[in-house]
Amino acid sequence: METGIGGGKATVKAVALISSGDNNVRGSLHFLQGPNGITHVKGSISGLKPGLHGFHIHALGDTTNGCISTGPHFNPLKNNHGAPSDKERHAGDLGNIIAGPDGVAVVSISDRQIPLSGQHSILGRAVVVHADPDDLGKGGHELSKTTGNAGGRIGCGNNFKHFHTSILLAIH
Repeated sequence: METGIGGGKATVKAVALISSGDNNVRGSLHFLQGPNGITHVKGSISGLKPGLHGFHIHALGDTTNGCISTGPHFNPLKNNHGAPSDKERHAGDLGNIIAGPDGVAVVSISDRQIPLSGQHSILGRAVVVHADPDDLGKGGHELSKTTGNAGGRIGCGNNFKHFHTSILLAIH
């Protein structure tokens, strides 16, 4: 976390634009990391089939070959895949988003493991939407502990763009 004038903590913001190569998945996500270290993710993604879709931060921001170029889930601590509420999980494991009958998923997530600054920052990485539900590491499938068996990558944001930093002053 950046330090502001007078020792206060900065609020860091970023945006990821979601798109897809072969289908119509589109959206935008706004990330805000407050002075308490929690990152809030808000936005919407359209063009999805109704239901659950795995939602993750992937290690690379590279979309040269579409979403497949984004690499594995962001996992700096080398943990098994899990649910956002699990003690052991990849930092990038954000669970599932739910698309309504109109194919739109409204995203509202708060998480401590996806900082926008510091050693394990997600800036420069990718956010990926998967075709199928994430089993949260509990499905018993051979891919459960690595990917949540969430299926193909149907949309991704090619990079997080840091767009603003505001400073909160520490008043004593």
